[in-house]
Amino acid sequence: MTNLQKINQFTRRELTEEELYLFDVILCDNDIDRDAECFSEEALEQMQKLFIGKTGIFDHNPEAAGQTARIYDTELVKSGDKKTKDGRPLVSLKAHAYMIRTDSNADFIKEIDAGIKKEVSVSCAAARHVCSVCGADKAHASCAHIPGKFYGAALCYTILDDIQDAYEWSFVAVPAQPAAGVTKYFHHAPAAAPDSALRALLEELEQQTRSEVLALCRNQSQMPVSKALCTAAEKMNLHELVQFKKSLLEQENSLADACVQLADFRQN
Repeated sequence: MTNLQKINQFTRRELTEEELYLFDVILCDNDIDRDAECFSEEALEQMQKLFIGKTGIFDHNPEAAGQTARIYDTELVKSGDKKTKDGRPLVSLKAHAYMIRTDSNADFIKEIDAGIKKEVSVSCAAARHVCSVCGADKAHASCAHIPGKFYGAALCYTILDDIQDAYEWSFVAVPAQPAAGVTKYFHHAPAAAPDSALRALLEELEQQTRSEVLALCRNQSQMPVSKALCTAAEKMNLHELVQFKKSLLEQENSLADACVQLADFRQN
């Protein structure tokens, strides 16, 4: 089946090649990203099917006016000798997308060709969030391991697996997976009530983030402080949890740097 035949499966009338603008995009890969997360290869295989026909928008804003492109085909790409941060063969999910050429999107097409509009982000639902150190599924139970930290020689990260649905993909500014040129981005609930699928995704993300924040709070050396932080975290919404998690990690990294400097001072 030709590209044009694949595209015309989604159209109301037969389009011609002259009417179309085609481009390829790497949606995501199995490398560990800036959030200390990665997709399993099985998850990429599931998304390879789920993302066919999905629309491309901007900044995960679920408005019909923002729909700009659609995926008509996907493939998994193995990147030769390239490896993930922990030494696994790098595998990427590549999408083939199309747009209809209009006067209104002519400048946007030029920005894509110029490399200005490049980074994208996927929105999907993962049923399993597996700790790479102990194998605990954080979607159902917390563990003491903190993503981004080393335990011995092993880097802790969260493996996203068992993809239930793919919602959309978006053009964004800052990628979490810089090597692949993509990002995963989760937006807190908009002013208008989200649909049931998006609401379920947000609730799942909030549960995962709260578990990670509580694990960080329990690592506080002083018990009264630890209990107070846990109590506060239980009452936070998703946006507050994300900011609190960032502060706790920054504080932890600062303390670690101070300990290293003190050790160097004593040795001198």
